[in-house]
Amino acid sequence: MNDTPVAYDNIPGNYYDKYNTRNPVARYLMDGFLSSFDALTAETGVRNSYEVGCGEGNLSIRLHDRGWNVRGSDLEGVSVSQANEQCVKRGIAPLFETRSLFELTPQVNSAELVICCEVLEHVPNTQQALSVLKSLGKPYLLVSVPREPIWRILNVARGKYVTQFGNTPGHINHWSSASFIDLLSKTLKVVKVSKPFPWTMVLCRCD
Repeated sequence: MNDTPVAYDNIPGNYYDKYNTRNPVARYLMDGFLSSFDALTAETGVRNSYEVGCGEGNLSIRLHDRGWNVRGSDLEGVSVSQANEQCVKRGIAPLFETRSLFELTPQVNSAELVICCEVLEHVPNTQQALSVLKSLGKPYLLVSVPREPIWRILNVARGKYVTQFGNTPGHINHWSSASFIDLLSKTLKVVKVSKPFPWTMVLCRCD
């Protein structure tokens, strides 16, 4: 019998502020990502969200500025502080807290739409993570991950992480669009799929 504790927390990666990049190519790609995000969140018809792995809060603040009620959390305290600084700039109370995905509960952290973008590729126990996310979404869950192997190919093409075959530091899970959709379909109802290059973004129902 193996008594070694299971490490559930995310594997941290490199930091890159993709939401505010000035690189024209990266900006073009992020515009596609955000366009898909806007479309899928609008598809739900709800106005209440909880973001798991909120980072610096950019996605949630984007929804807040559209009139949504938002909350969120992240494992990294520095990122949470930056997210709450965005709240201060808008004259609103802090909306984000430092907490692991695996500490979240439906009683405290559920929402009409749960968002988990660019997180699952870092999480060692994907099935357990999806189980938590499913328990929180009342009824919607929006998830996104890098689309493989395109993600790694692009990294190699720009001379990044070549000795790691293009794998971004901290990425321990790798899905094609088909394999990610198949994974989600086992426990969730897939509502709509978007493929902003080079990501896979999926809106699901948890009921």
